[in-house]
Amino acid sequence: MELRVVFQTARSVTIETITETIYEFDTPGQILVNGENRGETKQVVFTLFDLKPDMDYNISLERNGEKAEVNFHTDYEFVTINVREVGALGDGIQNDTPFIQAAIMACPKDGRVLIPAGKYKVTSLFLKSHIKIELSEGAELLAETDRYQYPKFPGMIESYDEKDDYNLGTWEGNPLPMFAGIITGIDVEDVVIYGRGIINGQASFDNWWDNVRVMKGAFRPRMVFLERCRKITLQGFSLKNSPTWVLHPYFSEDLKFLNLSISNPADSPNTDGLDPESCKDVEILGLHFSLGDDCIAIKSGKIYMGRRYKKPSENITIRQCLMENGHGAVTIGSEVGAGVKNILVERCLFRHTDRGLRIKTRRGRGKDSVLTDIAFDHIDMDHVMTPFVVNGFYFCDPDGKSEYVQCREPLPVDDRTPEIGRFSFTNIKAANCHVAASFLYGLPEKKIERIKFKNVAISFAKEAKSGAPAMLSGVGECTKKGFCISNVDTLICENVQISGQEGEAFELSNINHYETI
Repeated sequence: MELRVVFQTARSVTIETITETIYEFDTPGQILVNGENRGETKQVVFTLFDLKPDMDYNISLERNGEKAEVNFHTDYEFVTINVREVGALGDGIQNDTPFIQAAIMACPKDGRVLIPAGKYKVTSLFLKSHIKIELSEGAELLAETDRYQYPKFPGMIESYDEKDDYNLGTWEGNPLPMFAGIITGIDVEDVVIYGRGIINGQASFDNWWDNVRVMKGAFRPRMVFLERCRKITLQGFSLKNSPTWVLHPYFSEDLKFLNLSISNPADSPNTDGLDPESCKDVEILGLHFSLGDDCIAIKSGKIYMGRRYKKPSENITIRQCLMENGHGAVTIGSEVGAGVKNILVERCLFRHTDRGLRIKTRRGRGKDSVLTDIAFDHIDMDHVMTPFVVNGFYFCDPDGKSEYVQCREPLPVDDRTPEIGRFSFTNIKAANCHVAASFLYGLPEKKIERIKFKNVAISFAKEAKSGAPAMLSGVGECTKKGFCISNVDTLICENVQISGQEGEAFELSNINHYETI
């Protein structure tokens, strides 16, 4: 057992236990900070708070007779601005937005904005570069539910000389008007938001979730929206009841999401947990998701934005996370006009999600929409309806069920044709599955390049539920289907075990090269 410092501030540190265990241990470990007891944890990744700036620390963890320790020095901190001293009341009644915003704007480089315990009613708070914001234990940001109290971002603003434009608002991969996020960063860098507090979007079917398909004033705000930002870290706090996507980094890079807890009701609409869109160099570590849509959905714009900016999502690591109750544990798409590449998902737990991996694309996404070099390793799943889904016929958008999108015969390869490249699934255990072990359906004119399964064990629940394995026309409900794979150039299966299925374990069609080891 070893400990590794993942990230530190002047007041906090996130530590990862280097272990074969996934997400949490069976027994708690004792944490000592400079020899003093700091409680227990079962988490593989854990965060400590209430440290002091510019000090040496020794952290040790003792569990079942084993001990590991790590040393580090906390960061420098210049000053702290307490939002209470600026005028915030934290009584849940007064609108504290202007007072917290004033503290943010007044905070100098290497300073801290402190939000102590209390309930702070807010609309949109805007970030500034080179500061840290601490949301203390017992502090709760309560988002206003009157949408017309929020700033509204236009989708695309034409430049003065009419030669360029400025994208500000976005909705599901298109430049459309949106309300500013509850926490909003526009072109900022070097910001940390951390603590043990809560951001509560207060969304319900009486406000934001009512009649969600209709734009009312603008599209719904995200809890945290980061546009063209760099070097941003979110650490330790909880987010719940979001109006729509919880965390939405957009055209941003060098991002860390550490030890966050994200929860929305299972029936809440469009409440994805974390949607990196056209982002690169992203680390997602130790998060817990329980919500009503995809836990993590990686995107890169719909057709127009993909072609306009050609900015893929790339170099994303997802590790030691727990995904529960969502549609997809890790989803790629469907807005992937600029492609997605170099994604590693390792040592994660998927529980009671509809799918484990979910790829959503379709004709029309375009030649820049290349999805490749995506790997899943050491994943445990339980009660996942269908562990692996790759769908090249996803019937989204008004034309989603058109003959062009849904045609199963090969069509000409042109500028509208997307590409699905190389995928690897290794060391996977999936118990109590329901609908199908796998449903992979590529385009006949542009087959999935390569799929590899190695050390994969899948078993079905005794009383398995039926369902449609993927959203494409002509696919009905099924129960306990095996591996259903179509339109793949190279398929490699090494030590793949499946039990409890009904019918053939493998139903393969249009596979150029199939190799079993």
